Amino acid sequence: MKSTTVFKKIFQDHWDNFKQKHPAYNDELYNQAVQKMLGCGDVNNGYIEYRCTICGLDMKYIPFTCKSTFCLSCGKVYADSVVSQVSRMLHPGVTYRHIVLTVPQQLRQIFYNNRKNKTLYAALMKTAYQCLQEVVSVVRKKIIKIGAIVVIHTHGRSGSYNPHAHIIMTDGGINQEQEEWVNFGYFPYEIIHKKWQYHLLSMLKKQFGYSIYKQIDLLWKQYPQGFVGHVSKGKAPEYSKGLAKYLAKYVASPPISIKRLTKYDGDNITYSYKDHKTKQRKTETVSAETFIGRMVQHILPKGFQRIRYYGLQASKVFVKWCDIIKKGLSKIGAVIKDAYYVITLKNYRTRHIEAFSKDPLVCAYCHNAMELWRIWHPKYGLLYDLIGSG
Repeated sequence: MKSTTVFKKIFQDHWDNFKQKHPAYNDELYNQAVQKMLGCGDVNNGYIEYRCTICGLDMKYIPFTCKSTFCLSCGKVYADSVVSQVSRMLHPGVTYRHIVLTVPQQLRQIFYNNRKNKTLYAALMKTAYQCLQEVVSVVRKKIIKIGAIVVIHTHGRSGSYNPHAHIIMTDGGINQEQEEWVNFGYFPYEIIHKKWQYHLLSMLKKQFGYSIYKQIDLLWKQYPQGFVGHVSKGKAPEYSKGLAKYLAKYVASPPISIKRLTKYDGDNITYSYKDHKTKQRKTETVSAETFIGRMVQHILPKGFQRIRYYGLQASKVFVKWCDIIKKGLSKIGAVIKDAYYVITLKNYRTRHIEAFSKDPLVCAYCHNAMELWRIWHPKYGLLYDLIGSG
């Protein structure tokens, strides 16, 4: 049984029972995400039909996919979509750093209890950017505008709930008073820990008020060195294809990948993951109830934008900053390379050819290309009919 089929089978067998035991998950947000995943690839949920109009002997039904971030089958498509989107928003000639800002374990329950709150997640992302903006300005002793692409993750490697922010940050910025580009090179990123602690706790105070003041005061004492912030060693890959893979790995990964599911016996699931502390591969066997809980807790509020652009990366002023950056880099003698390679999205046909070295839309009998014949949707009916349109 394929891993994608196993994932569906687990939910088919245990989702209803899980909802009975955990009524907090028995609502539209989670039910809709699970049902979309279960219906992915089912012709009853819509399809595109191709037929050979030369010999008339071959036809191909391509069922609609759900395109959900919760679906393992659609995970690769989603990752490509993220990389394509982000790769269009990288400034030519600029290198980037990868930074991860984490939430301490004592605060994760607050985020979990408010996991349907778009405002809280959005505040976490904006706070991450504001923290880095202040760090740069403090170190440089002047206001330097940076660019940041912030992505929110809620899952740890084992599937546990662990909200944190991934940031792709420009390794430089603009002194707005003089409109000059400033390269960062080395500077003490260690101060991020204390700054992140201050910004995160201040944000939570605004969100929840006096109800968490005691807990926040305790965290100041428990973490005298600040909260954890991981900064990548060196810079993010400078060249296009390397950067594209880098982005896919760090900003578009689902709670679990297809390859990590190793066994399902109807009651228990075995899966593997790389332990963050030991760097060793671990295998864990849990009940279906536990596994489902670990997966569905990462479903974000409907319509929430988990990728956001700030500062020099903000889409509304991207072109303006792009021109200023080019001029600034030229002044300091930097070589401005071509724009980053823009990843184009691949359709079903291209993916199939790459995976199986066979064109799925070529007639198996006369070897001519098949034509689009019909598009059908369960709600809207026939969206296209070659006979009817003729």
